[in-house]
Amino acid sequence: MKHILAGVVLSSTLVARAWAGQPDQIYGVNLGSWLVLEPWMLPQEWLDMGGQSCAVCASCIATESSFAKAYPDTVDTKFAQHWDTWFTQDDVNTLKAAGINTVRVPLGYWIVEALVDRSHESYPRGGLEYLRRGLGWLKDAGIQAILDHHALPGVQTPGQMFTGNCTTEVQFYTPYNYHRALVWTAVMTTLSHLDPNFESVFAIEAINEPIMNATLTPNYGTFQKNFVEVIRAVELTLGIFVPSSRFSLSVSASVSNNFTAALSATSSATIFSTEVQAALLDAVPILLEIGVACGLQTIFEASPFGKFRDSLVANFMDVNWQYDNPSNPADVAIGPQAYDNHLYYSFGGVAAADPKSYMISICNLTRIQADAAVGNSPLWFGEWGLPTQFNATDEFLYQWADAQKLAYSKGAGWIFWNFKTEISSLTNGSALARQWSYLEGLKLGFLTQDPAALHDPNVCVPYMNSTTHSTGS
Repeated sequence: MKHILAGVVLSSTLVARAWAGQPDQIYGVNLGSWLVLEPWMLPQEWLDMGGQSCAVCASCIATESSFAKAYPDTVDTKFAQHWDTWFTQDDVNTLKAAGINTVRVPLGYWIVEALVDRSHESYPRGGLEYLRRGLGWLKDAGIQAILDHHALPGVQTPGQMFTGNCTTEVQFYTPYNYHRALVWTAVMTTLSHLDPNFESVFAIEAINEPIMNATLTPNYGTFQKNFVEVIRAVELTLGIFVPSSRFSLSVSASVSNNFTAALSATSSATIFSTEVQAALLDAVPILLEIGVACGLQTIFEASPFGKFRDSLVANFMDVNWQYDNPSNPADVAIGPQAYDNHLYYSFGGVAAADPKSYMISICNLTRIQADAAVGNSPLWFGEWGLPTQFNATDEFLYQWADAQKLAYSKGAGWIFWNFKTEISSLTNGSALARQWSYLEGLKLGFLTQDPAALHDPNVCVPYMNSTTHSTGS
C-alpha cells in the first residue's frame, strides 16, 4: 500500500477566496422542507401524513425522527410521496424562468442511510433517489446547487425542527458524531464529482447553524479542518487540481480504474489526521452500496477517473455566527472556500420592531465588511426572508425586499428561505407564504421577476448612516 501514494505535501498558506466558472452573483432559493421536512411550513400536509402539531416540538410527532418512530411500517412510503410532490420539475422550470441561478439543498445525515444507527435512530429511507433526480433537473436547467448539511448526526442545535429530531440533548459535538459527519462529507464529495446527476453541485456546507455559544461546541475548529481535508483528499484521489494548495498525491496505476480502491489507499496517507483517514476508509463500503443501489457501480469500480470537474467550494457558517472565541474557518482553508450568514429580523435581536428601524439597520449593514476583516470572504446570505415582528403593509414589503437584496448583493449574493410554503386554511391562506415563499413573493410583486432588479434602486438613500437601537448589525 505504501507504494500507491507518493509526495503528499500540505501547504499552510491561506488560499484565494474565489472560484472559477460560477455566476458573478448568487440569486438563490432554499429547497427547504423537501429532504429535511419542517412541519411549520406545510402544516396541513404534515397532519395528512399522520404528524401532529404542538407548541413544543419535542412533545409530539413534529419531526422526521419522531414520525419514523411512530410509523415504522409506513414512514418510507409516506415520505416518498412527499419527496415526489414538494419539489418538482415544474418548480425547476418556474425558478429558471424567474432568473434563479442557485439553490441550497438542506439535507439530513440520514440521506446516507448507512450512517443511521438503527438501534436508537429512526429516519425515512429512500431520499437519495429523489435528491439525484432533483439535482438532475437542476443540472439540465443550468441552476447550480449547494449541498447543505442541515441536520447533523446527534443534533447540532437544541429544540429545532430543522435538525430532524427536536431535542435538548445535543450530541453532535462528540468524536463519534464528528466522524459520521466526515463520512457523510466524503460520500457527498464523491457523488458530486462522479455521479452525473450531481454535476450541478458546486459547494458543500459543513453544518447549518451550529450553537452560537462557541463554548458549547467543543472541537468544532478541528472538525472544520477535517471537513476541508476530507473534501480535498477525495478530490486529489480523483486527480482534481486544488487551487492555492501544495497538496500532491499520486495514485498507483493498479487502482487507476477503481476509485473506491484508490480512496481506500488514500486513507492510509499519514499527511491526513487520523480522523480524516478513518472517515475516508469508512466511506468506501458505503459508496460501494450506493454504487449498486444507484447504478453507479461501473463508475465507482471499473472506470478510469481523472480531472472530471473543478474543486468544490468548502462552505461554512461565518465565524461571526458564533461568539465567545469561536474558531475561524478561514484558518483551515485549502482551495476554494466561501462563507454563509443567516439574517432574520422576525426573531428579534437585530433591530427595534418597527419599519423605520428595520430599514435603518439593513441599509447600514456591516456584516460583509466585518467578515471580510477576518478572512470570511466571499460571503453569501444563505437564509433570509420577508417576515417581520410587526404587521407589514404591502408597501413596506416592496421596500423590505429591495433593501435586503441591495444589502446582500454587496457580498456574493443571497439565497431566500424558502422557495415555497404551503397555502391552506392552517396557514391562513397565503398569510405564511406572503413573507416566507419566494414564489408567492414573485406573484405578489414584492420580489422582482429579474432577481438582480430593484423596484427602487434608491430605497436605502433616506436611511444611510442613520442610527437606531440595534443589537446585530
